Amino acid sequence: MSVPFDVLSERFTQLDTLLSAHKAFWQGVPFDCLDLPWRESHPELCEWLDAQSLDELENWKADPAALSKVLSKWLPDAEALVGLSAITPQNSSSVPCDAHWSTGVPGRKWSQISTFTSAVHGGEGERWLEWCAGKGYLGRILAVTKNANVTSLEWQQALCEDGQAYADKHKLPMQFVQGDAFAKESQQLVDNCDHAVALHACGDLHVTLLRHAVEAKPTSVSISPCCYHLIQSKQYQPLSSLAKASELSLTKHDLKLPLQETVTAGQTVRNKRFIEVSFRLGFDALQRRLSETEKYLPVPNVQKSLLNEGFEAFCCWAAEQKGITLPKDVHFDDFLKIGESRFHTVEKMETVRTLFRRPLEIWLVLDRALYLTENGYHTDISTFCSRELTPRNLLIHAIRKK
Repeated sequence: MSVPFDVLSERFTQLDTLLSAHKAFWQGVPFDCLDLPWRESHPELCEWLDAQSLDELENWKADPAALSKVLSKWLPDAEALVGLSAITPQNSSSVPCDAHWSTGVPGRKWSQISTFTSAVHGGEGERWLEWCAGKGYLGRILAVTKNANVTSLEWQQALCEDGQAYADKHKLPMQFVQGDAFAKESQQLVDNCDHAVALHACGDLHVTLLRHAVEAKPTSVSISPCCYHLIQSKQYQPLSSLAKASELSLTKHDLKLPLQETVTAGQTVRNKRFIEVSFRLGFDALQRRLSETEKYLPVPNVQKSLLNEGFEAFCCWAAEQKGITLPKDVHFDDFLKIGESRFHTVEKMETVRTLFRRPLEIWLVLDRALYLTENGYHTDISTFCSRELTPRNLLIHAIRKK
């Protein structure tokens, strides 16, 4: 069932107002901060955060609803933000697809594809376009369950070859096209399809599909957005008229906020994160001392194996990357302790920022939905699977107005 434009726009406006009013709590880079930036404006909130252990902070981040209730003591809009972020699950039946079609597909990915396909409606025997297809795992199920003729667009030639070989072997009506989703030629694929789908296409890749759809007007478009920060411009470029009128200006760092959820990460991943972030913050403390600066210095991505060599080895590598000469008398243990302490500060800030993760994501998804609605589509937003299966569980489904 499509959502009326006024309903979408009202929710967007409410979210926009709250996100704009509370920018101090979620915009900015926590790594820049040596202490909580709300000490003067919200001292009691900071006292509460100071009393939380790392494990307690992790638990709060895993339960935004509970977090909103406790934070509402100092942020009265907290529960309203959570309420505005609630999205109705898609009413869908299970996909009648034999498990043997999952050959080569990781279990979690197969479950995501299955539930996504189940939530997407469209006609049998029609032309479907799988955008950013990889090996065409989604296209397989579309071909089988919807008796669809599937065109799968993928940039990497090797993935196209693997996908086509599988389709040919199993006599599936799939045609892989090796091409750049950003190239003008790719719009012709949208022109020639009835239904365009994209499951977790990143940033400007899924935005490009939406722009093509507005021009080509296929019968339906179904996307689950991902990686909002992977954009070609420095700032977020709003799509809908309401988003263009917003006072919010979003950087790539801001756009990473919805992706920082770790409900699918295990304890090993969290332990590795503690080590890497503590190392980065410890090195930052060292470079601030040496350079007599108050600015955070980011360093490039690091080979995870280097972390096993210890903090000193990391500092030597980071210093080389940034052209810094380290003195011979550095007390590395002291700076590591500073890094570990600052990790706790970052986690306090990230706990508060958790309150704004889903609201910002809904803001971004509503911008996309409003854009489609403004350009001739009936549009619906739903969740196609549980948050535990993937936090990126939002589905935008648009049907062309007749």
